[in-house]
Amino acid sequence: MPSSPATIVIERFNDIHLDGVTALYSEPTVASQTLQMPYQSRELWRKRLGQDNERLVSLVALHQGTVIGSCSLEQFSRVRRSHCASFGMGVASAWQRQGIGSRLLAAVLEVADNWMNLRRVELTVYADNLPAIGLYHKFGFETEGQLRDYAIRDGRYIDVLSMARLRHQA
Repeated sequence: MPSSPATIVIERFNDIHLDGVTALYSEPTVASQTLQMPYQSRELWRKRLGQDNERLVSLVALHQGTVIGSCSLEQFSRVRRSHCASFGMGVASAWQRQGIGSRLLAAVLEVADNWMNLRRVELTVYADNLPAIGLYHKFGFETEGQLRDYAIRDGRYIDVLSMARLRHQA
């Protein structure tokens, strides 16, 4: 399904994307690399969408109107952590390693840096997800530690890496 970068559109997640986002995270290979439960309902995604929260930026990547990826960045609400945010992302398996993750991550980091003035963006990633770890390194994320037996995947406990990107003021 590879396509030219010009045919990929990044836009804010809204009602018209509910079915596509539900389908994206129902894809077993996508769900297995996130902390999402499989077979989540459209209503769950509607509730997440319905949160009127200026600290949450949720984007989708579209190809010919079909959701092929999503990424959400959420600034922490605690005052002493308000300079920080975390994000999560998923890309349809047919579109992985096609630059979709880079496009989504660049878009949310542009908002983080230039609109929210965030200093720290952090994430967790499964320690065996080498393509994702490579993507995060490309955007300046550094590994800060390994959390053992962090989550269950395929019936086994799995480690994650804690990674962060610090933006230094010029």
